[in-house]
Amino acid sequence: MSKVFLITGAGRGLGADLARQALEAGHRVVATARRPEHVLEALGGEQDNLLATALDITEPDTARSAVRSAVERFGRIDVLINNAANFYAGYFEEISDAQLRAQIETNLFGPMNVTRAVLPVMRAQRDGHVITLSSLAGVVGLEFCVAYAAAKFGVEGFMESLRHDVEPFGIRTTVVEPGFFRTELLVDASTTWAELSIDDYAERTAATKEQWQAMNGRQAGDPAKLAAALLTIAGRQQPPARFVAGSDAIDTVAAKARELLAQAEASRGLGADLAHDDA
Repeated sequence: MSKVFLITGAGRGLGADLARQALEAGHRVVATARRPEHVLEALGGEQDNLLATALDITEPDTARSAVRSAVERFGRIDVLINNAANFYAGYFEEISDAQLRAQIETNLFGPMNVTRAVLPVMRAQRDGHVITLSSLAGVVGLEFCVAYAAAKFGVEGFMESLRHDVEPFGIRTTVVEPGFFRTELLVDASTTWAELSIDDYAERTAATKEQWQAMNGRQAGDPAKLAAALLTIAGRQQPPARFVAGSDAIDTVAAKARELLAQAEASRGLGADLAHDDA
């Protein structure tokens, strides 16, 4: 069955793969980017089933405008894929307050802005599916990723709680936790390095930055295969609330689950008997 997809960050990387494969499968696609001409370049120009439109996910007005354009063109929105994101890399003390806030503005408030604009359409339909890209770093804190992890851990809480809000309206949610995929997250246009410099971190910063830069284009995961998997999930009547993508992510998230369980059990001796005596 043909669906209407709204995909953010569709000018390159995973977003472009998602839009391309959705179009090839016969779906109608609202592909958004800050510069919609990049979408047309990535997808081969104008198409009957494609609407390329401007959207800056940090600007709620542009999200509402994109949603209006989608409904005017295709009449509905069946699947929202919150894909657009960027990466502020560095140790906490070397990331400026402005950079930290910018990271959360894009990677947490950005998906919230777009979701807030789309939900009234889905509620009116009594049907819809919100898919939001989190990350392995939304489940497990990683070195040099404190700003990114803070935003993606927020995405996890947002999506896990949103599910309860919107299920009564026939709206389904999926949070996606990819491992390391060969997307464009590590290219210069998507990665910002910490702007402060502290001597105690200098040696580690230089070495870690070099490691991250060397990783670009060498990640094991294939974004085209991830796109295909997400389209499969979007076609399910009962999609998973959480999708862990990539063998590296599956192994790491499973280990984190075991660690959490062990920590909960280890807390019983001191943490279980903390109620009021009259409870």
